[in-house]
Amino acid sequence: MSNIYESAANTLGLFNSPCLAKVELRVTCKGISDRDALSKPDPCVLIKMQSHGQWLEVDRTEVIRSSISPTFSKVFTVDFYFEEVQRLRYELYDISSNHNGIKEADFLGAMECTLGQIVSQRKLTKPLLKQGSTVSKSFIMVTAEELTGNDDYVELSFSARKLDDKDFFSKSDPFLEIFRMNDDDTLQLVHRTETVMNNLNPVWKTFKTSLNSLCSGDHDRPLKCTVWDWDSNGKHDYIGEYQATFKEMRGAMDGRQVGVKGRWDGVCVRVRERCKGKVGWCMCQSERCKGKVHTFEVIGVKLPFDCHLSSQVAIDFTASNGDPHNSCSLHYIHPYQPNEYLKALVAVGEICQDYDSDKMFPAFGFGAQIPPDFKCYCVCVFFQHVYGCAGIQGVVEAYQTCLPKLQLYGPTNIAPIIQKVASSASQEMHTKEAMQYFILLILTDGVITDMADTREAIVQASHLPMSIIIVGVGSADFSDMQMLDGDDGILRSPKGEPCLRDIVQFVPFRNFKHGSPAELAKTVLAEVPNQVVDYYNNKGIKPKVPSEFESSRTFAP
Repeated sequence: MSNIYESAANTLGLFNSPCLAKVELRVTCKGISDRDALSKPDPCVLIKMQSHGQWLEVDRTEVIRSSISPTFSKVFTVDFYFEEVQRLRYELYDISSNHNGIKEADFLGAMECTLGQIVSQRKLTKPLLKQGSTVSKSFIMVTAEELTGNDDYVELSFSARKLDDKDFFSKSDPFLEIFRMNDDDTLQLVHRTETVMNNLNPVWKTFKTSLNSLCSGDHDRPLKCTVWDWDSNGKHDYIGEYQATFKEMRGAMDGRQVGVKGRWDGVCVRVRERCKGKVGWCMCQSERCKGKVHTFEVIGVKLPFDCHLSSQVAIDFTASNGDPHNSCSLHYIHPYQPNEYLKALVAVGEICQDYDSDKMFPAFGFGAQIPPDFKCYCVCVFFQHVYGCAGIQGVVEAYQTCLPKLQLYGPTNIAPIIQKVASSASQEMHTKEAMQYFILLILTDGVITDMADTREAIVQASHLPMSIIIVGVGSADFSDMQMLDGDDGILRSPKGEPCLRDIVQFVPFRNFKHGSPAELAKTVLAEVPNQVVDYYNNKGIKPKVPSEFESSRTFAP
């Protein structure tokens, strides 16, 4: 069964389309094992992206000397496509101090994931796999942050004078680290300067960073700058630190050198050592903005950074699909090739599962005669675990397991399915928080027989945090489905009540039969982000910060 899943999944590819957002990725490693007993590793991470089955290097981090738990300052900026599977691979190498080449470097492990997994979790931590897929004791953590619509950046140049001398036989070798304070009071590394050797009055190179990276667009966000004396063994000596905001830095452009303990005035501040109380000076020399600088404001929710998806699947088991034992049936299970239901299921499910909080997919069937040993609500439920199937592969396996036990029958009623999911979405609506949004994927081969009830159910669901995706399988007449889609006019209930918002997307699978299933996923999921934004904007619900979300989110055991 897994072969069929892999066969369908492997057909997914990358397509050029307008990206949902630009995302900054940052990398940290923990517990890198020492290959050389006499020295620590000099780690560097390569990031690769899969395209047409090949791994292509996108970029790489800097090399950090003598570190078993490096935090890299290099930021990777990538385009994020919600409706596509973007596969990433992170490879960790130990770079010899004699050269920076990868060919002669020691491979320490790799981690593969999708960009959607990183974006949905914000912080993805996974063990590194060595050669032969053996799990190492080392971990890699990748954090994602969405860039705002503003592309402004700043160029900053820092210098210092009269720093404390930490070395016995030479002067300190200072470097500077700039951190920003996150909403959960953690510190995020923004930039690490180069090391200026043997100098107590260093002038570091000018560097460029986006306002999003520097302060998340908040000019009053605290920034912490720490000066260290570099040591080759990785045990750097602390020299001092200071705090300021970007707003205060912007006010320091007149070139004055005024340092007063406890406050930022002009371009100078004092760096006070923790123990000895010695004083040094650190000066922000210049700041030049390219384009207009704005104070950013959250004006809505952009999926998937502020809520999680709950994906649910419903499959048509009506007799019009044909006998599953017959090769002409839409439900025919070929030992090596997935049928149209499986292709559509994997294409869309592969995307959705990255944003599903618990990775459990409730899976429903409709239109079949229900065996007595199946758990039944208003429709046939074809999974054994009470909380759903484990990922989209679990849905595939459950589908294949239950299909021989079913008697395909009829009619094609989908209103009960919509009402079932709407019931869960209604409970979520009462929380009045941007926590969970429901997506119902319906796979069907025929004309809906309960059209009036279905229209009523969709109109009522348009007030709830949910979207409906309908994929028409086979060659039936799907003209009625176009009305449900709402693209040609506002859908109304039989009583004339209009949909509050468009929540239905319908596509016939035959339009994508000879192409990649990834193109199908792009088409049916492209409207979901805007539907999420529309719902929360209409309700006046603002997104929660990550710490608030995690503290209030509860999961089934």
